[in-house]
Amino acid sequence: MANRTIVLDDLRGRSLEEVLRDVVKRQEVLMVRLPEGEMVAIKPSPRLKPLPTLEGSVPEGWKDAVYE
Repeated sequence: MANRTIVLDDLRGRSLEEVLRDVVKRQEVLMVRLPEGEMVAIKPSPRLKPLPTLEGSVPEGWKDAVYE
């Protein structure tokens, strides 16, 4: 994943939604340097794979048996 560093002034006039969508589209880590010298990283998270569909069944009354 690529890194891109910008200063806070580069974001002026852009909406937060636009910035976040751009980060996801480019799949990059956006490092924003604040005027005080601190840094903030905006990083997209990986897409999760769908859960598999499992075959099988749950027996009747399983919950009652656990709590007896």
